[in-house]
Amino acid sequence: MQLVSSGRRMMPAFSQLDETEKEALASFILDIKAKQNEKFIAPAKPDDAWNKMPYSATGYNKFLTKEGYPAVTPPWGTLNAVDLNTGQIVWKDTLGDYPEFKAKGIHTGTENYGGPAVTAGGLVFIAATRDSKMRAFNKTTGQLLWETDLPACGFATPSVYEVNGKQFLVIACGGGKLKQHTGDAYVAFALPDNK
Repeated sequence: MQLVSSGRRMMPAFSQLDETEKEALASFILDIKAKQNEKFIAPAKPDDAWNKMPYSATGYNKFLTKEGYPAVTPPWGTLNAVDLNTGQIVWKDTLGDYPEFKAKGIHTGTENYGGPAVTAGGLVFIAATRDSKMRAFNKTTGQLLWETDLPACGFATPSVYEVNGKQFLVIACGGGKLKQHTGDAYVAFALPDNK
């Protein structure tokens, strides 16, 4: 009870707690069974500023326009390559599109959930965007090399694996976030066999 009242090292003092609250904490921490079996009656708290927090959380609120777009200048999502030796950005590309803006020739990027997979051959595969696409970039230059439609948003990190010498890429297409339709598919990609 003394430690709770005065604090110690990194632990602050909890002087706002009543003696009965400190006793309840002590009986729990020290495993005092006789005290734990007693009914706890919370003390009445006075209606003062100490017991009223000046701030409260209202949840995760996004800064959006009345139409639901991010209320900041695009790009609204990017894919960045960072040199881990220097901490410098090597390249940056806008990632994803809103179809209504893309139709007007505006490349905005989108909020994205999921990371990239980088292959030994120098490809960066990523889905993650609300436009339900899988993309491949050149890891050195950032050039977009390929993109294809998915049945739902791939809000996940793709996986690369090999079976009998053939390399595959798979992504979970669950969608559901950002008011996008929900999916239940796993989509796998591979290069065609040589004939």
